[in-house]
Amino acid sequence: MITILTTGGTIEGLEYDKIDKAPEKAPISIEDHLSRIDIAPEYDIKEVFSKDSRFVNRRDRDLLLREIEFAENDKIIITHGTLTMVETALFLGKLNLDKTIVLTGAFVLGTDPKTDAFENLSFALTKVSSVEKGVYIAMHQTLFPWNNVQKNMQENRFENIKK
Repeated sequence: MITILTTGGTIEGLEYDKIDKAPEKAPISIEDHLSRIDIAPEYDIKEVFSKDSRFVNRRDRDLLLREIEFAENDKIIITHGTLTMVETALFLGKLNLDKTIVLTGAFVLGTDPKTDAFENLSFALTKVSSVEKGVYIAMHQTLFPWNNVQKNMQENRFENIKK
């Protein structure tokens, strides 16, 4: 069984009002993406919060940590906005939790026909059951360990820090 914790972001098709930064209602859910997978493993989903990741703060990460600690499953997927996904992975990775945690998200809105949401979520589902315990980021068919990943803002992709 896999626990999926959602935090909002592009993967759920959320567009944010630039004036007051309040999210609109998510037009697509993680459950919608998962329904497209032919043979999905057993999972449960819990929304932890729904925010643009630019505004994810220490309090939000502490809330996420509590959900991870209380989860009965030791395999966790976190859907997260890409802008601060690395910061959340670093926060969790330094805690040396006895679980396998994979963060994933999307660069293209989850409602867009060309979204990468389904591909990234499918990849995360495959990897969470096949890697050793630790914290990872799964994006575009690449799995990055929490302590060797950065977001290249110029090329809008994740990459290893160490060459």
